[in-house]
Amino acid sequence: MSTLKINVILFGIGNVGSTLINQVIESQKFFLEKRNIDLRFPIITNSTLAFFEKEGVKNQWEANFAQSAIPFRIEDIIEYAQEQQFENLIAVDATASSEIVKSYIPLIQNGFNIVTANKKANTLHLDFYNELRRNLKNFDKTFLYETNVGAGLPVVQTINDLHFSGEKITKIRGVFSGSLSYIFNRFSSEETTFSKILADAEKNGYTEPDSREDLSGNDVARKLLILAREIEQKFEFSDIKIASLLLPELNEQHSKAQYAINKTLFDKPFNIAKITQAQNHVLRYVGELDVITQKLEVKLISVPKSTALGQLKGADNLIEIYTKSYGEIPIVIQGAGAGKDVTARGVLTDILKIADKIKIKEAVFQ
Repeated sequence: MSTLKINVILFGIGNVGSTLINQVIESQKFFLEKRNIDLRFPIITNSTLAFFEKEGVKNQWEANFAQSAIPFRIEDIIEYAQEQQFENLIAVDATASSEIVKSYIPLIQNGFNIVTANKKANTLHLDFYNELRRNLKNFDKTFLYETNVGAGLPVVQTINDLHFSGEKITKIRGVFSGSLSYIFNRFSSEETTFSKILADAEKNGYTEPDSREDLSGNDVARKLLILAREIEQKFEFSDIKIASLLLPELNEQHSKAQYAINKTLFDKPFNIAKITQAQNHVLRYVGELDVITQKLEVKLISVPKSTALGQLKGADNLIEIYTKSYGEIPIVIQGAGAGKDVTARGVLTDILKIADKIKIKEAVFQ
């Protein structure tokens, strides 16, 4: 069979985007030999500039981007792809931008499949969520987003496979945040203050630049919503009951400077939570969807050390999936739920899945 050329239009060359390009360059020969796939990046962008290179970026892409990138609009990208008659188009969103999400539908309508690490599209109002999927169906395009929930972990795919094989999922529960996993795993096993561990998490890059985004519980809630919708539950973000870890005097209403100097205020309430829990129990911050009671909750819970959640280490994520067939014993998926390398690898896996799908279509029509 002839080599299949895949044209990847990459939005975002921050941590994940640049790691993705470098992973592809490193494995290009492997993909050609083992899968007969030639992955190219004819267009790469940051938030304001795009670099156009129809043969695809080579090893010097960073220098080329710095020298030759120009301001762009999404319409320019679509137009250029049409002028160059690019086939097998995949738009990859490695940003956290709300703006690019608005362009998903026009991209789909103009021949693009989409792979995203950006959670926004799957957590907006259900009207947008459904409209996006209507367009995917109408234009016969694929949208993959495995990294939305657990970076490189196969969470979305597993839940999707179970649901569409007719399995009844009754509950999904887990630690969905690498930063909060790290904080509570250490807090549970060390005799040190919550604020000290939080400072270490910030210093080591485990949290967002403003750690209140992690402590608010909103990120965990978004991931839970994505999984709920994956099994066709009609929830909105506002339906989720979020028990934020922030205190009234340490919330989003205060300046970053005020927050930075008052973090020791966390120490007393979290220490009380730690010492008043049952013996041999540990604290974990979880997202939980109970399909039977139709409840979506994000909260701090205390679990026995002997359980899967209780034995969690480092910054790992752990997701438990309870189903009718498996009963009280959940399917457990555990591993690194954050980090540029695993996230980029997850995005690359999604790209290759779409490439394989295109290959099958081509074989059918030949």
